[in-house]
Amino acid sequence: MFKPIKSGEVRMYHCGPTAYSIQHIGNLSMFVFTDILRRTLEYYNFKVKQVINITDFGHLTSDSDEGEDKMARGLKNEGLSPTLENMRVLARKYGQIFLEDIKKLNVNTDETIFPYASEYISDQIALIGILDEKGFAYRISDGIYFNIAKFVGYGKLSGLSELDTQTRTFPNLEKKNSRDFALWKFNNALGFSSEWGQGFPGWHIECSAMVIKILGEQIDIHTGGIEHIPVHHNNEIAQSEAATGKVPFAAYWLHRAHLQISGQKIAKSEGNVVYLSEIIEKGFSPLAFRYFLLNSHYRTPANFSWEALEAAQNAYRKLKEFFSSLRSNLGKSKGSTLDYSNLFKEAIENDLNTPEALAVVWKLVKDGSVSPADKRTTLLDFDKVLGLDLENNEFEISDIPKEIEQLIQERETARALGDYSKSDQLREQINKLGFIVEDTASGQKISKI
Repeated sequence: MFKPIKSGEVRMYHCGPTAYSIQHIGNLSMFVFTDILRRTLEYYNFKVKQVINITDFGHLTSDSDEGEDKMARGLKNEGLSPTLENMRVLARKYGQIFLEDIKKLNVNTDETIFPYASEYISDQIALIGILDEKGFAYRISDGIYFNIAKFVGYGKLSGLSELDTQTRTFPNLEKKNSRDFALWKFNNALGFSSEWGQGFPGWHIECSAMVIKILGEQIDIHTGGIEHIPVHHNNEIAQSEAATGKVPFAAYWLHRAHLQISGQKIAKSEGNVVYLSEIIEKGFSPLAFRYFLLNSHYRTPANFSWEALEAAQNAYRKLKEFFSSLRSNLGKSKGSTLDYSNLFKEAIENDLNTPEALAVVWKLVKDGSVSPADKRTTLLDFDKVLGLDLENNEFEISDIPKEIEQLIQERETARALGDYSKSDQLREQINKLGFIVEDTASGQKISKI
């Protein structure tokens, strides 16, 4: 049973994107999950304060403090010179695209705080100073590092054993332990000034500093991808609890499984990426992609394919068209939908089981004993959590092109004459022009693909 630190209030932090390029659908899937989480908490009348950070420096290609800075790589790709100002410009360019993309997925951003890491440099330096004063830090040739041997219980999030924490697997042999992590990385050519020298705060310290500054020394929920568990989030816990002395840093940790293509993680490094813009260009609704994501539990890897997305869009379109049909056929309430409401709540209370929640939705849709008025009211209530924007049907067409109208009329005539071969040919012609025609009891129904 979820219990917040302060009654009626929830403070959440979500590890956000490193804004050096456009975020692919695997990255974006994370924020559909956090949106469902927020909507669920608000559904139960919690007041939510939520932060999604945007990293604009310091995130190396390896979470273990090795490799090239991703923002520096982004500058190279854009043909920009390596300056702090250009890093900020690049991050705000791709940060804005990220915000636009998640809004298209109906992620509620109205009261969410989106801090850029570079806006909290002084807080990061101050936090490193506290760790240094307390004896948790040490200096080597390339930076200031956190000594995990000084922190009892390091690795508790992922259950690392003593052997796991002592195995030397990384190339920096100056470190006392292979898992010791950077608090400050020296960079004489580019960086910020500090008492230790010019450079950048480590990627891990960015999150701790922003959490503490914006939300406080202890928070209710911290989320991220499953790849954050072994390194990034274990490091956040260690440095935050070491600095503040307060345990736990976060009461609940939730991690989303990877979105996959052909069983492989979606990643730029793997060369198998899909962007939301591609989905839209192919004629899919962004919310059909949201529906696709809700069909899998957030802890289970979902496998993306265009065929799976098409199936999701077909189901999503049918749900929206059904909901639209309720507007003109409300009638009077015939009874209660309490059983459905209880089933829906059981699903979302069971670790945000959205596939089961969708099953409840379709069970209600097909129940002929429930009046249209009750179905509409209940579906709207469910949509407060699911965020499928049922009241606005993007598949409805207010102005049908004259060419399509002519083809529909020709098809109606062919059907009336029993010429079903021609009727099928006209249907295919209409499909090629970007529209779907369906035969219903009240006649032909046209919608966009």
